[in-house]
Amino acid sequence: MRYISSLFVFGLIPAFLSSVAAQTWTSCNPLNTTDCPTDPALGTNYTFQFSNSSAASVWNTTAGSIHYGDDGAQFIVNQRGDAPTIQSEFYIFFGVVEVWLKAATGQGVVSSIVLESDDLDEIDWEFLGGNTTHAETNYFGKGNTTSYDRAIYYPVDKPQENFHNYTVEWTAEKIDWSIDGAVVRTLKYSDANGGANFPQTPMNVRLGIWAGGDSANSNGTIEWAGGLVDYSKGPYTMSVNKARVTDYSTGSEYKYGDKTGSWQSIQKINGTSIIAKKLAKGPALTTQQKFNKLSKSSKIAILATIGVVILIVLGLITFCCIKQRRVGRRERIAEEARYEKDRAELMQDPAEMGSQFYESQRSRY
Repeated sequence: MRYISSLFVFGLIPAFLSSVAAQTWTSCNPLNTTDCPTDPALGTNYTFQFSNSSAASVWNTTAGSIHYGDDGAQFIVNQRGDAPTIQSEFYIFFGVVEVWLKAATGQGVVSSIVLESDDLDEIDWEFLGGNTTHAETNYFGKGNTTSYDRAIYYPVDKPQENFHNYTVEWTAEKIDWSIDGAVVRTLKYSDANGGANFPQTPMNVRLGIWAGGDSANSNGTIEWAGGLVDYSKGPYTMSVNKARVTDYSTGSEYKYGDKTGSWQSIQKINGTSIIAKKLAKGPALTTQQKFNKLSKSSKIAILATIGVVILIVLGLITFCCIKQRRVGRRERIAEEARYEKDRAELMQDPAEMGSQFYESQRSRY
């Protein structure tokens, strides 16, 4: 079946620009050239916990900066031009992307989950800061924006207040969008313009936030985003607690075999993914984590050694202080002796000068 946008149902106007313009782009389009680099495969499944920056070891920050805390990765719009975004270094060729996300508040502010391929196939979740009851699903094939009738909104409980699991399951036959485990939308291959607009080439994952309602954007984009952004009421924060990504294909890399952009043309290069190897090693441990992994006896030995070092250092400091005090006392005594000597000499000089004056005066008479 063909899906008709519910933008009109909610009184919105279709955007004239891509609804995720801040996150959608390609550095090399395989539809135009055969010289594009291969895409590094995930080739496995992995859960990224975004409570600290180590989870982002295979993600690139493509715009702005990301903050990490108890709520996970925080993407913040604080002023005009802010559009913090991360993009996975890896690609999946069909698979599942699950993201636990709390959308940003703010009229005109757009939180987004985007799957994007080099030839601009695209699958989206989008959340408008002024829409507190619905989330938007969308897709594009080969960057085709000749129509904006693909977006459909679905109810979700307080998306700006609560974390929800937003999932995309993507195969060669269909795409399922799910909220908290319940499928809300299914797009079959044949329903996307006979497959011509069906996303079907290797995709990376992009998470970000941007100001769709910035005054510099087109009127259509501003109206779609819900109106102009009031930056004085910010900052506006999107939080991502974790993401679980599963690649249904295996291999080390994906390569476009021709310029058709069909899934049948994609070549899977055998081998173990560099990304998978990197993830298998795990993030670099902090000093505290390394200490916690030690045996009890090793911990005791380390603490005892630290204690001895501290005692030695304190002893050296004490010795130096005592020595310095002694040196200072001797210097003070010597200085006092010099002072008394100089004082005595000064007292003696006037007396001698007086006696000499008396003798000289008496000799004159």
